[in-house]
Amino acid sequence: MIGPAPEMDDRAMEAIENHLAELTASTAMGAPPPAPDWFDELAYLRLNPDVAVKVRQGALSSGYQHYLNQGWREKRVLFEPGQIPKNQFLLLASPDEDYFLSNFGRAATTPCCIEAALCSKDGGLLVIGWLNDSAAPLESLYISGTGWSYAFGAETISRVRRRDVETAVGSSAAHPYGFFAFTFLSGADLRIGTAASATFTLSDGSQSNVQMTPRPVDDLELRNTVMSYLAQSEFFGNHQVEAIRLLDGALGRNIIAHNQHIIHKTLSGACVQYFGAPKRKLRGSIVVCLYGKPEYFFLQHALFNGRPGFADYELIYVSNSPELAERLMAEAKVAQEIYGVPVILVLLPGNAGFGAANNIAASYARTDRILIVNPDVFPRHQDWALRHTTAIDQLPAEQTQLFGAPLYYDDGSLMHGGMYFEFDHVVSISGGIMTPRQLARVEHYGKGAPPDTLEFTRSRPVQAVTGAFMSLERSWFERLGGFTEDFVFGHYEDADLCLKSLELGVAPWIHNIAMWHLEGKGSTRLPVHEGGSLVNRWIFTGQWIEVIKDGLEGQNPTHRLMQTPSAEPEPQPENSPQPAPIRGRPPRNKTTKRRIAGIKP
Repeated sequence: MIGPAPEMDDRAMEAIENHLAELTASTAMGAPPPAPDWFDELAYLRLNPDVAVKVRQGALSSGYQHYLNQGWREKRVLFEPGQIPKNQFLLLASPDEDYFLSNFGRAATTPCCIEAALCSKDGGLLVIGWLNDSAAPLESLYISGTGWSYAFGAETISRVRRRDVETAVGSSAAHPYGFFAFTFLSGADLRIGTAASATFTLSDGSQSNVQMTPRPVDDLELRNTVMSYLAQSEFFGNHQVEAIRLLDGALGRNIIAHNQHIIHKTLSGACVQYFGAPKRKLRGSIVVCLYGKPEYFFLQHALFNGRPGFADYELIYVSNSPELAERLMAEAKVAQEIYGVPVILVLLPGNAGFGAANNIAASYARTDRILIVNPDVFPRHQDWALRHTTAIDQLPAEQTQLFGAPLYYDDGSLMHGGMYFEFDHVVSISGGIMTPRQLARVEHYGKGAPPDTLEFTRSRPVQAVTGAFMSLERSWFERLGGFTEDFVFGHYEDADLCLKSLELGVAPWIHNIAMWHLEGKGSTRLPVHEGGSLVNRWIFTGQWIEVIKDGLEGQNPTHRLMQTPSAEPEPQPENSPQPAPIRGRPPRNKTTKRRIAGIKP
C-alpha cells in the first residue's frame, strides 16, 4: 500500500482535474475517456472490493479493464485522498513522471541496490538487486525511465537468498534479501540506454529511490540471463522446488511470453537449403535437430546410409546454432554427393528450442512419415530402416501412428524401453509457511537392464516415448499440433506430445527397432539449459498432473489405452545381422538414474 503523500501542488491537481473533465465530456458522448497515466491498479482494487473479487475469480483480467469497460461510467473512485496517483500496472507514456517522483518520492530510508538492469528493444525488462526489507516487507518496485514507467507488485518480484547481504547486515534470519524481477511488454518502447530510477515502496509507506541505467541487450541474451539466474539462485529450501515455486506467478507467464516472441522471430528468419532431389517415392523423413556440436552430422550420414531400406528416406537437419551454418552447408553438400540421399538443411538465426525447431523442419518433409531423431542416435541393426518400413506396412495402424524404439548405451545396456510418469512429493518454504506440492517427472522403463530383456523391448503400448527416436504419421503429428512450443530450449516436449496423443485416444507404442544413443553427447549443456528444464518441468506438471493421475502414473498404469494386448513380434527381414556393442565393457546398472534433467538442445 502506498503511504500518505505531501499535499499535491497545483500541477498535480491540474492533471487530475483534466482527467475528470475528460470523464464528464466522454460520459456525455457515451465513449470511454483516455486512461490517466497515473492510474493506480492496486488502489482501484482496494477502493472497489467488488472489482477485486471479480479479478481474483478470473472474471476480469484487471481493475484497469473494469475501469475502461464501465468504471468510468460509474464514476468509481480512482485513488485515496492524499495519496499519490501512480501507475501500478501498465506501461504508459508518462512525461511528467520525473516531476511526480521529484515532488513526492521519499529519500532512501532502506539499504538497497540495483545491481543489474537489462532491457531489450522488444519490451523485455530484467532487474536484479537486493533490499533489506526485513522490518517492513517490500510492496512494490517502481521503475521510471524517459517517457515510460512500470511497477512490479510484490507478488511479481522473485525473492532469493543472498549470503553476502546476510553477512553485510549481520543477519542470521532466514530472510531472502535478494530479488530479481522480469517482465515482457511486447512491442513496448523502453528507450533503452537512458537513465532511469527505481523506487522501492515498503508496507509501512517508506520509499527508497535508486538511480540506474538499464543496459540494452538482445532478447536471446536476456532470455539466457533470466534462465541462468533462475538456475543459479540460492534459496532456503530445496533449490529445484523453490525455483519452480517462483514460476507460479507472473514470472512463469512472462518467461513463456518472452520465449514465444523469440521463437516466432527466430523461425521467421529461417533459411532452407536443398541438397539433391528424391529419385523415388520416399517412405519417411528423418528430422534431426542440431545444437552446438556439428561433429555427429557426417557420422550419422555414414552410419545411416548404404543400409538396407534407407534409400526410402530423406534427411532433414535443422540447426539451432547459427554459427555452424557454413560448416553444415559444406558438409551437407559433400554428404549428398557421397551417399546420394536427399538432404534438407534448415538454418535458424538463433536457438528456437527443440520443439519449435523440429516443427519447422517437419513442415519441409516430402513424405507422410516423420521420424524425430537425436544427432547422437545411430542404428544398432544395419537393416533398421527396412525393419521400420516393414513395421509400418504390417502392424495395425493404431500401433504405428506414434511409436518409439529401444535405445541402448554404448556398453550395450538398455537405456530406454518406453517412458512412464512419477510424482515427487515435495514441500515449498515461503514466508515461514511450508506448502506441499507434487512435481511430475519422466522415467525410463528398463534403464540399465540387460540388452535383451523382453519385458522392456517387446512391442507394447507405453505412456510415452523419447524424442531421441520417435516415429509418427505426419497427419497425426500435425493433428497434435506438433511439439508444444511453450517449453524453453528442450525437455518434456516428447512426453507432452505423447500425452496429447493419449488424450485423443492413441497410445504411443514401443517396437523393437533397436538404436544406440550416446546420451548427452550431441549437445553442450549449460546453466542456462538447467533454467529451461526448471521452467519446462513447471509447465509439464501444471498441464498434465491431473491427466497423469487418471491411470497413467507408475510402471503399471491402469489407463484403458495401456491395457491393449501386446502385438505379435514385429515381422523381421530375413537374415538380419545381429548387433555388437560399440565398446566391449560389461553392462552397467543405471536402474536408479532419474531422467529429471534430460539432454536436448
